[in-house]
Amino acid sequence: MKIRRASELDQDAIWRIIEPVIRAGETYALDRNLSKADALSYWLGIDRETFVAEENGTIVGTYYIRQNQGGGGGHVCNWGYMTDHSAVGRGVAREMHQHSLEIARERGFRAMQFNFVISTNERAVRLWKSLGFEEVGRLPGAFLHPTTGYVDALVMYRIL
Repeated sequence: MKIRRASELDQDAIWRIIEPVIRAGETYALDRNLSKADALSYWLGIDRETFVAEENGTIVGTYYIRQNQGGGGGHVCNWGYMTDHSAVGRGVAREMHQHSLEIARERGFRAMQFNFVISTNERAVRLWKSLGFEEVGRLPGAFLHPTTGYVDALVMYRIL
């Protein structure tokens, strides 16, 4: 798998990955009706670096990394990861995470934080815990899941 910085030419492939996740409304606190332009503006925003994961020339995953807070909290980064539905369960998120660790260290970050991991996203919670993240906070009923109703959101943290 090759992971590289995203370019404008990757927008359609990124949209193919992020649209179904956004529309499902189960794992990200984003408006389910977000337009393509607004979704890409969010994912490729100027406040973050966005990367894509390729297998045999096909983009199968994408992630961004950004500073979680400014000022005294600027040494902690934040991410978002999404994997194409056809590649789920094949280790794409794990490889993107390994790549993002290198990028975070290169950028001088000292820790990583997920601000809002949906508790019903069991696959992600398991993966992040296996990669050294700890649940450091729980926000009761903070996310309205489209089928389950109000569920908890987790704050997960890892020192680099």
